[in-house]
Amino acid sequence: MLKSILIKWVVLAIAVGVTTWLLPGLNFTGDIWTLFLMSAVLGLLMAVLKPILMLLTCPLVVLTLGLFTLVINTFILYVTSWIFPESFTIDNFWWALLASIIISAIAMILNSILGEE
Repeated sequence: MLKSILIKWVVLAIAVGVTTWLLPGLNFTGDIWTLFLMSAVLGLLMAVLKPILMLLTCPLVVLTLGLFTLVINTFILYVTSWIFPESFTIDNFWWALLASIIISAIAMILNSILGEE
């Protein structure tokens, strides 16, 4: 159980690091430890805040056939940038939306390679 959580944490840190390196609209100026702390906060927000937001916006999620989930992920990424204003900034909504898609894709690929669900 702990090993699985640590693997997912490292995968999320890699996904966030690669995404901030790829996209010019995301600015990360911290060190590796800040990246790991930021990914831990992002993972915690995804585990706690995302289900609440999914429940509150359930009609929109159903109406858009699940695409509103991307907006929820973008909002959670914005909350993470609000928690780490000195080291992680996002230029605008579209960069955040693209970043949430790329982070999810990289994390999904790495988790499937490592055998995590």
